[in-house]
Amino acid sequence: MKYIEKIEILLPLGYLYLIIVGIIKESVFFYQLGINILKYSNIMDVLISPIATLFSHIIVFITILSFFIFCFYLPSILYKNGHKKWIQKVFELKKNKDDLPENELKNYYLMVVIKFLAIGLLSIFLGYGTAEGYITSNKIKNNELKFNHKLNFNTGESEDICLLETNSLYYFYVVKNETTVKIAPISAIKYLEIK
Repeated sequence: MKYIEKIEILLPLGYLYLIIVGIIKESVFFYQLGINILKYSNIMDVLISPIATLFSHIIVFITILSFFIFCFYLPSILYKNGHKKWIQKVFELKKNKDDLPENELKNYYLMVVIKFLAIGLLSIFLGYGTAEGYITSNKIKNNELKFNHKLNFNTGESEDICLLETNSLYYFYVVKNETTVKIAPISAIKYLEIK
């Protein structure tokens, strides 16, 4: 029962943390494109951003899934190998932890894993946002984008574009032969063609 109560407490806090990490990832990505994404986002975009990032690329999904699986088994690994100096150094374990009763020792290792998980997720999301923003901004500067979408406006005009990102309210794109990022409200778009 105590384990289920801990999960009930940690699950909402974990999702709140994921939302914050997702906001940081999106902000870092769009900052490199010269956009303050928080001005163009609504609450739904913020709530769904970590899930959207998780399923954006298969490599990101496999990396985060592998990280969660590793963290699931980490308390037992620490419990068995906590006496080794390199493990104590990597996970910053207390040196006098062996004096703790077994129940408290398992709780101590669980807290170490939660801290490790929080830092690891922040690193993955921040690294992904930084790398994605850097690569995209360099492609824009060097005119190396693939213009594989056609945006058709309600006014009848159309443009060949490279679609960078979308959210529930806006399209973020670059027009062919230009190097500036444009933002169009979804309501102004009649339809989007994929070439």
